[in-house]
Amino acid sequence: MSVPDFSTRPQLSEAVARFVRQRIFDGGYAAGEYVRLDQLATELGISVTPVREALFELRAEGLLDQQPHRGFVVLPVTRRDLADVADVQAFVGGELAARAAVGITAEQLSELYEIQSRLEEAYAGDDEERTVRLNHDFHRAINVAAASPKLAQVMSQITRYAPEAVFPTIAGWPERSMRDHRRVLAALAAHDETLARTAMAEHLAAGVVPLIEHLTGRGVVGCEESGDAHPDQRPSPAGT
Repeated sequence: MSVPDFSTRPQLSEAVARFVRQRIFDGGYAAGEYVRLDQLATELGISVTPVREALFELRAEGLLDQQPHRGFVVLPVTRRDLADVADVQAFVGGELAARAAVGITAEQLSELYEIQSRLEEAYAGDDEERTVRLNHDFHRAINVAAASPKLAQVMSQITRYAPEAVFPTIAGWPERSMRDHRRVLAALAAHDETLARTAMAEHLAAGVVPLIEHLTGRGVVGCEESGDAHPDQRPSPAGT
């Protein structure tokens, strides 16, 4: 994993948090490994202050724990946590899509079609960084069209727990995602509130099983306690 240029970025702590979060989901930081403050700051070529802020943010997200006199240690990524995040995303995202379907404007719909077109081009060109950015833009545009800023903020917060950058590398997911997006767009264009809710909820819930399989293959997700249900044994999110 290459190190981005952090020296010119404005919100450094957020950029560092994204970097460490991605490294955890890539398997670069294994469960039980310590993230060294000074070492990471040196690697990224920045001061320790934004690094410290980022690590505290990741501790609040449950990805790191702070050990007295020892620093920040990586916590295990579990099937249950990933499934829970997907469930919440599906429920909230479905509601936002339903609200967007009611009042979306022709201009907003046109913007979504343009984003989708560029996203499909990025997928075809295997441009993973661009696909992640455009996919985020697609969902954000729908959330804005929902005209429910507080609910959209909740969605933004929960999305931090989802390893978005992993999805373009999951076998079969790009094709599935594009089909889902087109279904959501059709529902929005028809101003079909019920279909929009269902299409978005199913799309956001569908990724959790291939995600867990992908992360398990990389050694990021390990064996769980017997009480952890596999995602395909869990109840479907509301609206699906």
